[in-house]
Amino acid sequence: MSPVMPTNKFAWLLKREFWEYRGAFLWTPVITGMVMLALVVFGLVVAEHTASRAGVNLNGINFNEISAHLNEGNAAKLHAGLTIGMLSLGFPIGVALFFVLFIYGIGALYNDRADRSVLFWKSLPISDTETVLAKVVAMAVIAPALAVAAMIALHLGFLVLTSLWVLAHGINPMLLWAPGNLLALWAKLILLIPINALWAMPSIGWLLLCSSFARSKPFLWAVALPVVTGVLISMVHLMNSLSLPSGWFWRNVVGRLLFSIIPGTWVDAADLRSFDHEDRLPEALNSLLSVDTLGHLLSSPNFLIGVAAGAAMIAAAIYFRRKRTESYA
Repeated sequence: MSPVMPTNKFAWLLKREFWEYRGAFLWTPVITGMVMLALVVFGLVVAEHTASRAGVNLNGINFNEISAHLNEGNAAKLHAGLTIGMLSLGFPIGVALFFVLFIYGIGALYNDRADRSVLFWKSLPISDTETVLAKVVAMAVIAPALAVAAMIALHLGFLVLTSLWVLAHGINPMLLWAPGNLLALWAKLILLIPINALWAMPSIGWLLLCSSFARSKPFLWAVALPVVTGVLISMVHLMNSLSLPSGWFWRNVVGRLLFSIIPGTWVDAADLRSFDHEDRLPEALNSLLSVDTLGHLLSSPNFLIGVAAGAAMIAAAIYFRRKRTESYA
């Protein structure tokens, strides 16, 4: 007799999550990237119209003269500008990823109770722990990895389109391609997936806990409970009485519960402000993604407490997944 499920049940559960939410995990970043490429094409058309009158500049470098006057300093400025531009171009994919993960987390353990399909899944030889952890991995790894893949494809599309445009102006398109910079940028985006995943643990745990606990309207539970609590704490000035800044609860509790799934929210804005000129932004990015900075982040109390709190909430989500099969949608 053939087994009911493959031997590697967890891998099967991950495939199930991808198949069931392929539109959100895969097509949302792909379509967002296509929209951004369409905007790039529009920008190049506008630039072509502008170039016919005033020329085109990137960080003060005129494209009509770039091949004749490109030196080491200008090449560094050009590639730094392109790196910053490509990171900015991928920002909407990160925003789309936030909405995908938020909506997915809210319904991940609630929807199958609402439609009663939870009874079918519980009849299979799958533990509640495996079910919940598969959803954790889907939120922490699978969806972000697909988003990063879409960003890399977007970067390549941007470089190809820009190369065709500069080639039409008689400029060597290889000036735009810096394999070392590109590979370093993409390697950092990939290496940041586990960093962002660990940082996002409070949001992942909270959304899954609300999804498994709430008998109705899990969105209101997830959003209203921390926000209302924050309002009440602010009204009674509880943080001030504890000798903490007034915004501590909003930043370290409400912010971490609701917005930690946004990639890169672990970056301290003060660190960026210390680089007070746009020419130093590449230096700021390299500093923020350095081994020392990431090591300091991974050992910081804020990071470690967030991971522990997220793990505790995931454990609670597993408990309620085991106990609850009903909803009152």
